[in-house]
Amino acid sequence: QVELVESGGGLVLAGESLRLSCAASGSIFRVNAMGWHRQAPGQQRELVAGFTSTGSKRYANSVKGRFTISRDYANNTVFLQMNSLKPEDTAVYYCAADLVTLVDTQTLTKRYWGQGTQVTVSS
Repeated sequence: QVELVESGGGLVLAGESLRLSCAASGSIFRVNAMGWHRQAPGQQRELVAGFTSTGSKRYANSVKGRFTISRDYANNTVFLQMNSLKPEDTAVYYCAADLVTLVDTQTLTKRYWGQGTQVTVSS
């Protein structure tokens, strides 16, 4: 019923830029929070950037000043503009959204994940 569709990953050189997109679709009553996580080989998944339920932005220290998250509220879409990419940014990037859906007459809050998109930064 709910789907997160990501796009925009790829292979770039260090110093270049990429823009990721994630669109949430389905029977969505409300988006509480939405953002991006990443997981490098042998590493735990970590938050990169996201919007909290109050609309505030959060960034990992490692990407502050280089990455910018933005949001299209009308279309339940978030974007991640990644500039000055470094080899250590190489990872699978996952979109995550805490969504409230309607099931019959009840509301259900659940975290949904996208399928992931590979970002590879070569030196």
